[in-house]
Amino acid sequence: MRKSILSLFALTLMVASLSGCGIIDYFYLPPSEDTAQELFENGNDAMAEKDYMSAVEYYTKLRDEYPSSPYTLEAEISLGDAYFLDEEYILAAEAYKDFEDMHPRHEAIPYVLNQIALSDMKSYRSIDRPTTALVEAVSYLERVQESYPNTEYAARAAELIHACRTQIAQHELYIADFYNRTGKYGAAWRRYAYVADNYSDLEEEYAYAQQQGKLVYIKYLESLSLEERRRQEGSWKDYFDWL
Repeated sequence: MRKSILSLFALTLMVASLSGCGIIDYFYLPPSEDTAQELFENGNDAMAEKDYMSAVEYYTKLRDEYPSSPYTLEAEISLGDAYFLDEEYILAAEAYKDFEDMHPRHEAIPYVLNQIALSDMKSYRSIDRPTTALVEAVSYLERVQESYPNTEYAARAAELIHACRTQIAQHELYIADFYNRTGKYGAAWRRYAYVADNYSDLEEEYAYAQQQGKLVYIKYLESLSLEERRRQEGSWKDYFDWL
């Protein structure tokens, strides 16, 4: 009887010891790599099913909980892709920028820079909105051209830059036209002159700025006193060869 009790006691201690080890392992040992892999695969499955917000959740959890995992680098890029495909372009640009900040020498940087530019371009919604995102897009595309000239992204950069510059010029002309319609001829002329000075490579926008600038300049002079008119003629002659 005594031997049975001792055996039972020994077994109890062994079980408790093993259970204790399990608890210690659970709280103190590094998480299993399989868990990171599972999150990554779940994110990829969600992307394949076009469930982009679920993919965002999986990739974000993987990035935050397993920063040293071999799956994390690709998950960080895929996070930006998930936002981009979900048309959350501002969040996509932020995710891509985070990747560039953390991994500036990674081989995927040309792709990341290009995606930042595309995200900026797609976040521009209307001609009456500020063009800050378009200006930023141009800067990233120029970086691609200068730093990665032999990539597929550099080959298309010139086309995208032209598209951005066209939208920026059209925005400036939109504002100039508004000033013209509301009788603010001086402000309108300055906008037209700005486009003519800085976007001469855009044939249609440049021609429109030149034409409208000449017309609004005459309106502006008519609104001035004789003394002011003479002073403005002297300072603005350089802009029009017909003055």
